[in-house]
Amino acid sequence: MTGPAAHAHRAHPEGSAERFNIGRVLDILAPEFPGMISISKIRLLEEDGLIAPERTPAGYRKFSDADVERMRYILTMQRDYQLRKSIIAEHLDAMDRGLEAPAIAPIVPTVPEFALRTDGDDGLPGEELFERRDNLRLSRKELLKVAEVDEELLAGLESAKIVTSSHSGHFTTDDLALVRTARQLADFGFHAAALRVFRNAADREADLVRQALSGRRDSDEVGTELTVLTARLHGLLLKSSLRD
Repeated sequence: MTGPAAHAHRAHPEGSAERFNIGRVLDILAPEFPGMISISKIRLLEEDGLIAPERTPAGYRKFSDADVERMRYILTMQRDYQLRKSIIAEHLDAMDRGLEAPAIAPIVPTVPEFALRTDGDDGLPGEELFERRDNLRLSRKELLKVAEVDEELLAGLESAKIVTSSHSGHFTTDDLALVRTARQLADFGFHAAALRVFRNAADREADLVRQALSGRRDSDEVGTELTVLTARLHGLLLKSSLRD
């Protein structure tokens, strides 16, 4: 079993002896589900029979890792799929009896496939990337979800001027491509601040392109081709420098 249901079983796994008080459970879940979890919400989940934490002789609740994962599953189903408690209860009961959780298709708008394309067949920036014009506007939450990054990385990219939201707080297709690329670079140890070097280089190259287009009547037509060529030159020079 994979996905959010993977650890939602009621049973406490053997060998996992650590137990958490209700305050610690809030510390664990609140960052992931801001505004959705509280002491009263946890008590309500217990009253509804969705969770069954252990009780000490004095009556205090003690939660296992499995209890926390069960609550994470419940909150995820409520936040991402807007499932009713009765439906979630059916899922949990089925999983408690060893059944697989039902597959749930996304019920939120998805980003078009073209918006995720960032390069040509040779791995270098393709003309399609620079010709692309669309009215796609992503909210901050949508960008974080589609790009699969956390708030810390996005904030760092904004600070480094890698991406900038519009006055309405939305992000474009190009912002999405930039954030996804930055996420991949982060896997190689590139912090957001380090990417400012690329921002500065791009700004200087953009000045050269503007100078070349200055005064041309066909600047709109030539601009895309010139941008593609300079981007390819940059990529090939970087490849050459790394090979030296």
